[in-house]
Amino acid sequence: MRIIGGKHKRRKIHLPVNLHIRPTTDLAKESIFNVISNNFNFENISVLDLFAGTGNISYEFASRGVKQVHAVEMNYKLVKFIRQQVETLELPIVKVVRDDVHHFLNICKKKFDIIFADPPYNHQRIKNIHKLVFENNLINDDGWLIIEHGQEIKLDCLDDFVEERRYGRVHFSIFSNLNFI
Repeated sequence: MRIIGGKHKRRKIHLPVNLHIRPTTDLAKESIFNVISNNFNFENISVLDLFAGTGNISYEFASRGVKQVHAVEMNYKLVKFIRQQVETLELPIVKVVRDDVHHFLNICKKKFDIIFADPPYNHQRIKNIHKLVFENNLINDDGWLIIEHGQEIKLDCLDDFVEERRYGRVHFSIFSNLNFI
C-alpha cells in the first residue's frame, strides 16, 4: 500500500501480516481522489473515515493537507497500527477512534465536509450508514458522503444520491444534500 499524493506521495505503508483486510486499490484511490480534488480545496475540509481499516484513506487525506481527519475503526490491532503510522508519518491531524461505526454515528456531534465509508463488502447494514449520516446531520451543507462498495450493492435508490463511480470492481457511491458534482 502506498500514499498517492501530497506531502507523503509515494510513501509505502507496510501492512501487518495475518489481518484479513481489503485496502482500497491504488487505481481506485487515485481516481476518487482526483474527483474529490476537483470539487474541494483540501486545506479547508475536515474528514471522517469510517471503517478505517489500515488507515489508507486517512493517510491520503492527511498527506494532502486537510484540516482534520477522524478515523473510526473497531478492530484493536488495526487501531494500534493506524496510531503507529500516524506517529511515524507525523500526522497529528489524524484522530483515531476505536468504536463501532454505527454507534459512533449515533453519538457524534461534529459535522464533516467529507465522510468516507469503506465497510466490508459483505456488510449487512451498509444502507444504515447513509441513514445515520443524514439523520444525525453529520455532513456540512456542501459536503459529501462517499461509500465504497462492491458491484453487487446498489445505493442509487437512497436519498441525496449524486452518482456512482466505478474503477474495476471498486464502486463509490457519492451523496450530497446539494446534489451537484
